[in-house]
Amino acid sequence: MESRTHQVLEFPKILKVLSGFAVSESGASACLKIKPLNALDDIHKAATLFAQAASWAGESGFRIKSFPDLDGMFAYLDNMKGVLDQDDLFALKQVLDTTRISRDSLRNFEDRGWDYLWASLFAYEWPTKTVSAINRCLDPEGRIKDESSPDLMAVRQEIRSIHQRCTKRVKDFVLRENMSHALQDEFMTISSDRYVLPLKVNFKNKTKGIIHDYSQTGETCYFEPMFLVETNNRLQELKREEREEEYKVLKYLTELIRQEQCGVFEAYHGLVGLDVLMAKVALATRYDGRAIEIVESGSPVLIKTRHPLLALAEEDVQPVNIELLEGQKALVVSGGNAGGKTVCLKTVGLIALMSFAGLPVPAAEGSSLPLWTDIFVVMGDEQSLEENVSTFTAQIQYLKRVWDKVDGQTLFILDEFGAGTDPTQGAALAQAVIDSLVERNATTFIATHFPALKAYAMASESVRAASVLFDPGTKKPLFKIAYDQVGASIALDVAREHGLPGVILERAEKYLLLDGSDTTSVLDRLNEMAVKREAELDAVEKERTKLQKKRDRLEEHFEKERTKILNDIQSQAQDVVKQWQADKLGRKEARKKLAQVREKVINVGPSKKNQPTFSFEDIVPGKKVSYLAWNKSGTVLEINDRKKQAKVDINGVAMWVKADHLGPADKSSKLQATGSKKGKSKTVASSDMVVEVDLRGNRADMALSQLERALDDALRKGAGKMEIVHGRGTGALRREVHEFLKHYPAVANFSLANEERGGDGMTEVTLK
Repeated sequence: MESRTHQVLEFPKILKVLSGFAVSESGASACLKIKPLNALDDIHKAATLFAQAASWAGESGFRIKSFPDLDGMFAYLDNMKGVLDQDDLFALKQVLDTTRISRDSLRNFEDRGWDYLWASLFAYEWPTKTVSAINRCLDPEGRIKDESSPDLMAVRQEIRSIHQRCTKRVKDFVLRENMSHALQDEFMTISSDRYVLPLKVNFKNKTKGIIHDYSQTGETCYFEPMFLVETNNRLQELKREEREEEYKVLKYLTELIRQEQCGVFEAYHGLVGLDVLMAKVALATRYDGRAIEIVESGSPVLIKTRHPLLALAEEDVQPVNIELLEGQKALVVSGGNAGGKTVCLKTVGLIALMSFAGLPVPAAEGSSLPLWTDIFVVMGDEQSLEENVSTFTAQIQYLKRVWDKVDGQTLFILDEFGAGTDPTQGAALAQAVIDSLVERNATTFIATHFPALKAYAMASESVRAASVLFDPGTKKPLFKIAYDQVGASIALDVAREHGLPGVILERAEKYLLLDGSDTTSVLDRLNEMAVKREAELDAVEKERTKLQKKRDRLEEHFEKERTKILNDIQSQAQDVVKQWQADKLGRKEARKKLAQVREKVINVGPSKKNQPTFSFEDIVPGKKVSYLAWNKSGTVLEINDRKKQAKVDINGVAMWVKADHLGPADKSSKLQATGSKKGKSKTVASSDMVVEVDLRGNRADMALSQLERALDDALRKGAGKMEIVHGRGTGALRREVHEFLKHYPAVANFSLANEERGGDGMTEVTLK
């Protein structure tokens, strides 16, 4: 897909907004690199990933914490001699801690079926050794712990011991020499990694020592008394040893990270992916977005959709429905300037790009788009003074360049195509372009002011017309779309709204009347009717929503009451059982009370309507009846006197039904008797279908149960014959099967198969 399309439809702006929701620099950078996907399977995976992440964030309240960028660290690890410093290790510690918290949070919801989310983010070998070592060697602030190695602990203990000795010796010196008035601070300090005294300058020659530095004001010198020189020299040796021991720890940790570099990288990469996912969830929350369905082919349907950038900037953006009906491949949008035609076209294009890139879009449930692998856009002023190209010429050159790429998976957006030349020729050219695009099965959205193109849209079956609506009184745009009609351009009204001098407008109106082609009044009437219809539809929708909410509240209240009653009834039943077990109630009395409780349970359910049923004498073959359990009509095929059942054909499915489960098909249906009730009727419809069932290996009771289910299934399918494989053996199973078939009402006759088909190991059955 061309990068020009992304720029024209402002896809990079959406990515910029998305990156603002990321908590890390690496996550923000990954957001900016997102591109639309071309494979339907990849798009569905991205949508599934977002949906599971949104559910997880919603249920758990999980929010990812900020973490540092490790790209530079991984590049440095490629140098096998390089050793990571404390900052690198502390950054890695933060990443691994954040990853662990994320993994633990998602693992708490293993029963939710979010396996794909886990597999995409955390399905790698966890770097256990690295995590353990870093946590053992680094404290929460990233400093190397004393416990990292025995030698490091010994060195640091001696350094602390020196500090204590120096502190004591300095205090003794100050008291002995009465030097407290000569110090700027009563404590010693460190300069150039040596213990010194902050001495006032005018006292620097009062005692022997070394001056290391002066303060910025020049009033204080940092003075090392001679009695501290030897101790400070020892301190320098210990500091060097400490750095060596720390380097050993850093080198050890670095080598350990190299050993588990794959797991460490995957952990970081998964965390960056999680940051991007959480940014998508935040974006969806911002404008109530969702991942819409993407199908391989079909017509675009966007329900209550908004332009994503407008939805982010404003809360009260008017949602619109943008859709093509089956068999339609193009939408021609007309109407006045500033009414939303271009926004409509851009909305379709931008939402398509976002959906193919796995981003949530501001559209309602039920929205769907076909997969477009290419999106081409002709929009705005394309002229170039540097290249001596006019707007019209630029449009033609672009069309020529991309024409060979147009096919059934192309979306083509044309905004005022042909407007830069003679209106008559421009309209004819635009119409020809749409015809050619429709022939190539491409989907086209076009905005126009050409009257000829408006008429073409109304007359063509493969093209749908739509109009942006204006307030009939104020002529201000309503930012709504009415389908299957065209709109007036109302150029004069827009000019008047923006302050064009009245004298110019009056002259324009006179020229329009002289031309005799003004259809404004007719189109204004259409606009007024469409606005009224939209208002009525909005009112109906509001009322429907209101009723639905009321129904939901009633159902919720009913469910609570029902649950409460059932719990109370269950408690009563348990009390009765406990009393019986404790010999406080007799068996008959307990059964009586349990029966009373059971009656209460039956009464809790919804009451069944009294529906008319037949007596068995009313049912005759050929009669239209209704099967009350399914609320379906069918035809009686035959009857069974002994079981008081009728075989009914319901939409090709034949089944035996009790007479009291049947009722009249409808009030107007006439009885169609084809024979006497007393005599056995012939089957109205027969079938050559043969159903086979294998009973071998089963006990007799299990085999007969399986056989009964198979017979019922065969009758429902309308099968005419059945083959029962029971095997030879001792013949016991064969005898049980034959005895069962003798008394099964739907069996006309049965016999053993010939030797070629199994002999006495299989029985062939003919069904009635």
